[in-house]
Amino acid sequence: MEPKWLDWAKQLQSIAQAGLTYSKDVYDLERFELIRNISVEMLSQQTDIDKTVIKDLFANETGYSTPKVDIRSVVFKDNKILMVRENADGAWSLPGGWGDIGLTPSEVAVNEVKEESGFDVKAIKLIGVLDKKCHPHPSSPYHVYKIFIQCEIIGGQSKEGIETSAVEFFAENELPLLSKARNTESQIQLAFKHLYNPQETVYLD
Repeated sequence: MEPKWLDWAKQLQSIAQAGLTYSKDVYDLERFELIRNISVEMLSQQTDIDKTVIKDLFANETGYSTPKVDIRSVVFKDNKILMVRENADGAWSLPGGWGDIGLTPSEVAVNEVKEESGFDVKAIKLIGVLDKKCHPHPSSPYHVYKIFIQCEIIGGQSKEGIETSAVEFFAENELPLLSKARNTESQIQLAFKHLYNPQETVYLD
């Protein structure tokens, strides 16, 4: 679970962003800007990250605040799961990334596999829609929904991407060091449950 201070900071940011979007009164706008600054101060105090950096990352959006969507592709071959090594942290993850405007979740899943691993796939099944705060990920300034989509290889070949340095398949009992910001061991186990039992229900939250 996320620390309470982070939850409060994100709630303040959400309230401020909505207020700055819909309010017309100049005094209300000043108050909402103050609330946004308080959320940035909270995060800066707890992380020792410069407030300018946090404001660019944490309080840079406009419009009504909504969760971000992270899409992860689950691909099996010979009862092993496809993973890529992330340049960002040197650890391993399912191919994936932020949802793209104009693309469906399945289209994003297919594109991410191609870009990060070289394989051509087709999306075949929704495995789960998870709220990141309910799982053992590192804390994040964003509220994130994670969508796991099972895909099937239809072509291509193993090839590193711009953001990845290796492509491999792993057995369930031989998992590498995981990039926990992107996926957890329990989420990988959930994917294998769907491999072993195709009738497994979709996981929510």
